[in-house]
Amino acid sequence: MATALRPLQTAIYSKLAASGPLTALVSGVYDEVPENAVFPLVSFGSVVETASDTHGRQGLDCLVTLHVWSKAMGFGEAYDVFAALDAALDRASLAVAGWTDVSIRHEQHQALKDPDPDVRHINAQYRVWLTRTP
Repeated sequence: MATALRPLQTAIYSKLAASGPLTALVSGVYDEVPENAVFPLVSFGSVVETASDTHGRQGLDCLVTLHVWSKAMGFGEAYDVFAALDAALDRASLAVAGWTDVSIRHEQHQALKDPDPDVRHINAQYRVWLTRTP
């Protein structure tokens, strides 16, 4: 089974980095958050890939987790960042190198209080379906 992990993350990062409404709200979108990063920010979480072949072509069903982090009092800032992130990704056109028929949909999200009482966190999951380019 071929993996789409790297090209999928690259495509999602490119889509988020190109979103003016999102980049106006956050200090960055990170794979690995630097220790001195300024809040609010978005970071990549886990990706689960499941084989989903159709008609003799390799396909994948992926569940991608993204995290919104905020240190503002209450959840308002985190909600605004999530709304901008979701507007950039849900049902968006996504170009993933080596893959076609790419579809991305918002699956679920959860607003959480972090163990650090100053931090608010939204865990957002997106379902991505892809077919390997022949």
